[in-house]
Amino acid sequence: MSIPTISGVQLSEPGAGPLLVLGPSLGTSATTLWSPVADLLAEHFHVIAWDLPGHGRTTAVGDGFSMGELAAGVLTLVEAVLSERGEPGGTFGYAGDSVGGAVGLQLLLDHPERVSGAVLLCTGAKIGEPEGWHERAATVRASGTPVMVTGSAERWFAAGFLAAHADVATGLLQALQHADREGYAQICEALAGFDVRARLAEIDVPVLAVAGTEDVATPPALLTEIASGVRRGRLVVLDGVAHLAPAEAPGEVAHLIGEHLSGESPAAGSRTLQEAYDAGLKVRREVLGGAHVDRATAAITDVTREFQELITQYAWGTIWTRPGLDRRSRSLITLTALVARGHHEELAMHVKAALTNGLSRDEIKELLLQCAIYCGVPDANTAFRIAQQVFADLDA
Repeated sequence: MSIPTISGVQLSEPGAGPLLVLGPSLGTSATTLWSPVADLLAEHFHVIAWDLPGHGRTTAVGDGFSMGELAAGVLTLVEAVLSERGEPGGTFGYAGDSVGGAVGLQLLLDHPERVSGAVLLCTGAKIGEPEGWHERAATVRASGTPVMVTGSAERWFAAGFLAAHADVATGLLQALQHADREGYAQICEALAGFDVRARLAEIDVPVLAVAGTEDVATPPALLTEIASGVRRGRLVVLDGVAHLAPAEAPGEVAHLIGEHLSGESPAAGSRTLQEAYDAGLKVRREVLGGAHVDRATAAITDVTREFQELITQYAWGTIWTRPGLDRRSRSLITLTALVARGHHEELAMHVKAALTNGLSRDEIKELLLQCAIYCGVPDANTAFRIAQQVFADLDA
């Protein structure tokens, strides 16, 4: 086992802004996966991406490595880029998908002082089971990476994406076919030994966890675990996205990365009403789910239209988009207010939203126990009944 030599590619001009490092998913090349996102961020960041051993520009394959050693190889590459920028030992922003996200977690644990902020997409603090990874490594060593194409096409993309975006999907699947079998297998073995769930609370760097509703490889529960486990985490769930969010939703991913790493959100007073409405509708969908918002929109009448526009513009587009609190905190506040005021229908909706925003069921239980003292036992009794029903409906 040793630190692998990692190659990178510049996806924007060096003078554009702070350094942003992008990490790939297993079987992809960084250029194919991240170029559409990098194009959208090129005005504001100096964007580089790195390739896994045996993938894309990283042709070298060693004797195997752990996730910590892979992260060390990535940091060596980044150090060279920072030195060229005249910033040796400096910090950088990071975004990674799948195994690229796992490397991001490892960097946050091993070198937290170097990462200014991280966006971790379609990943987990532990991905899959060791036996499955060892089995996949053996299969690829015996038959090559083309044997993975059919299964990867099913896992990587949401329904309809292949047909609608054949050029994007084809480029990604071709990169998989061309990946080195030994490099691919070694990454599988590194993932087999990767489990940092018990260490998430050590991470104090701001983390945005991004999940896809259609991702079966790393479902939203794994990203929720990250967002709730780190000290300063936030969760966003993208509708209609599977495992390769940068390829499937480049516009949304670029927006989320730019917003998270800049630490800024447009000031409410600088937005037009239409801009506030558009921002509010986006957040409302992320928090409450697209299906709920679609039902609410379909039910709008001439009587309720202006009220619906009001709450979308001001509640969601002005308050929920402010950078002063993360969404987990806003959910805690909202649940408390709804319990105190007895707004039971809204409470059920926001219990579900709180789970989306990264709160665990145990944290919601603790909030309701707190409410029993400060709001009253009858209010908390009703709230527990509502929360229990929401959990039961989700489990069913």
